[in-house]
Amino acid sequence: MTTLTTPTTSPGSRTRLPVAILALTAGTFLMGTSEFVLAGLLTGIATDFDTSVAYAGLTITVFAVGMIVGAPSMALLTLRMPRRVTLTLALAVFGAGHLAAALTESFAMLLAARFVTAVATGAFWAVASVVAAAIAGPAGRARALGVVLAGGMLSNVLGVPLGAFAGQLVGWRGAFWGLTVAAVVMAVVTFSVVDEPARPSAPSVRAELRALRSLRLWLALATCALVTGSVLAVYSYVDPLLTHAAGLPADIVPVALLVFGAGSLIGTLVCGRLGDARPYRTALMTAAATSVAMVGLLTTAGTPFGAIVFLAALGLVGLSSNPILVALAARFGGAAPVLATALPTAIFNLGTAIGTGVAASALAQVGPLGPVVVGTVVSVFTLVPLGVLAWVDRRAPLER
Repeated sequence: MTTLTTPTTSPGSRTRLPVAILALTAGTFLMGTSEFVLAGLLTGIATDFDTSVAYAGLTITVFAVGMIVGAPSMALLTLRMPRRVTLTLALAVFGAGHLAAALTESFAMLLAARFVTAVATGAFWAVASVVAAAIAGPAGRARALGVVLAGGMLSNVLGVPLGAFAGQLVGWRGAFWGLTVAAVVMAVVTFSVVDEPARPSAPSVRAELRALRSLRLWLALATCALVTGSVLAVYSYVDPLLTHAAGLPADIVPVALLVFGAGSLIGTLVCGRLGDARPYRTALMTAAATSVAMVGLLTTAGTPFGAIVFLAALGLVGLSSNPILVALAARFGGAAPVLATALPTAIFNLGTAIGTGVAASALAQVGPLGPVVVGTVVSVFTLVPLGVLAWVDRRAPLER
């Protein structure tokens, strides 16, 4: 078994990350694939259950709700369990959920399986963030979280296309069987390489709830919601933006999404590395660059070149501050960081749900540019809680 030690390197060091971090990254990749792969499998699911594609889309909505509920609730319910055990059980439940979904002939059972799978995903993401932060220590926290969260970004670049391709070859059930097998393998690997990080104090639900009184924590969480709300409002409706507003053929859309995902992966890794030394400067510059990319997309969306260029720029900067925000939440949790680190996962999904809902209304009211208008406005507001947080922490800095 690999023993985890806290690196003693300075921020920006290129010291190799522990193998446990790579295992956690593989887990987030697997679970990110499950979250988004349904977008390419809905037609097959709708046909199999003799329903509409729109109704089959409830499998995505239920998953988002499960993530919102699962991250904070499971973080508290498993607080006294060894974190290695929690991560392994989350992967086991994740695999069981996919197995049940692959075998069922009931759409209601499919929705229930997706919800359970999402709760397990929320638990894994939350605890994986806590473990990664503990392994890396204050000097490497954002970098480690950047690598772990990059697994979710990589799922959009690699996992989702592979899952959709597998669905075309062997059907959506075959894709779910593949996720089941992968979950079993990752459960064994995780139990083998992830040891129990030292805890600063005995776990306490009361102490975790006391962390919610932190103004800094809520400013960080507000930023989390606004970041994902703005970017996902645009990302979720890229198809009509590119095909109707920019006049591009439909077969360009997957390529554009691939470029967006690759940019998100790179941006997350870079900001994770920079964020350890200069968290507020990096996050503020990223938020400002996101607003610029949104305005550029809004003003040039009628041209194919402008739409592609600014969509790629949005992918590079839009979600890249997420590891910094999770690292800040863990810092503001103090000696009880589990709930504080779990909440960003829920808030990211809550922001996504609200942002995409408002964007859907704007699409119906305004047309293809409506979601970009929503994303632009929300991205500007992102600077408010983030700026206040930077100001508060500068006047009364907390120990790292």
